[in-house]
Parts: sequence; structure tokens; C-alpha cells
Amino acid sequence: MPDATSAPLHRLHADIDARVAAIRQSHPDWQCARGCATCCRQLADVPRLSAAEWALLKQGLATLPPSRLAGIGDKLARLAAAPSRPIVCPMLDEIEGACPVYAQRPVACRTYGFYVQRELGLYCGGIEQRAAGGELADVVWGNHDAVDHALGALGELRPLTEWFARDTPGVEDAGQNVPGSSAKT
Repeated sequence: MPDATSAPLHRLHADIDARVAAIRQSHPDWQCARGCATCCRQLADVPRLSAAEWALLKQGLATLPPSRLAGIGDKLARLAAAPSRPIVCPMLDEIEGACPVYAQRPVACRTYGFYVQRELGLYCGGIEQRAAGGELADVVWGNHDAVDHALGALGELRPLTEWFARDTPGVEDAGQNVPGSSAKT
């Protein structure tokens, strides 16, 4: 059962999951599925998470083998030191095309491909092609502006690189030498 600090995040996840389920039900051929990972390989920026999202993600990270966690820490430290574009999500298992912390993934990951922001498009080239061709005219997209508003109510958002460098047990060196990082020493 969620505690008082995580309850708003869990309600937001439930709303997102309901929208995603409705879209998937009406479009069983929806391309966002395990193995695609196109969005995970083309992030515009380092994901920003609320404290509640980080607490949940940290639970998922704690279940990973130490070597996997260390690999994620190395990727995050490199990303914090010198981000290049497009950004590949440091959590992504590139061989499987899957997220090892999928159940604990941040809101941005949950909404991608199913939500849109006014005037900003659909982001995924494959989905944009299908929408432009009229194939997805009946989709009731989620309102990403409303999600951003709800996420903002959860408190300050910080880059994933910062959260990881400050607060990841078992990866003592992650982010230690990252300029501007607040890693524990």
C-alpha cells in the first residue's frame, strides 16, 4: 500500500496505465512494446524525476545484480559528465531492448507514445507516420500537459544523474567525479 508521500504518484500511474490500456485495447498492433526501445535510444535530455519517482526507481535498482547496477552507474556518470545527443537511457538493456526496472520506471517513460503535448507533436516517428496517414484518427491521446501539472505537484524535479550520484547505495563511485554533482563522499 502506498504511503502518503507516494500515493499521488501511484494515482498518477493508475491514470496513465488506464489510458495506455485503453489505447492498446483499441489498437492491439500498437508499436510501443517490449523490444522496440526506440524512445529509450533517443531521449532529448536526461530524464528529470521527482523525489517520489526516484524512491520508486531506487527500489527497482536495488533488485538488480551489483554488476548491472555498477554498469548503470558508469553510464550515468559518463552521461552527467558529457551528455551527447541523442541520449540512450542508461537503464536500457540494449541487447533485450527492455528496461530492467520497467515496473518502477518514471512517468516520462510511462507516457511516451501514448500522451501528447499541445502543439508539440507525437515524438515517435513511427507513431507520427501512422497518425499522419489517418490510421490513428480514433485514438484518444493522453494530455501530457495535465501529467506535467500533476508531476509538478509532487515537488522539485531533478536529473536522474543527480539522484543516482547522491543516493545510490552499492555504487560508491557513481558520479563521484562528475562536475557539478553532489555525490556523497
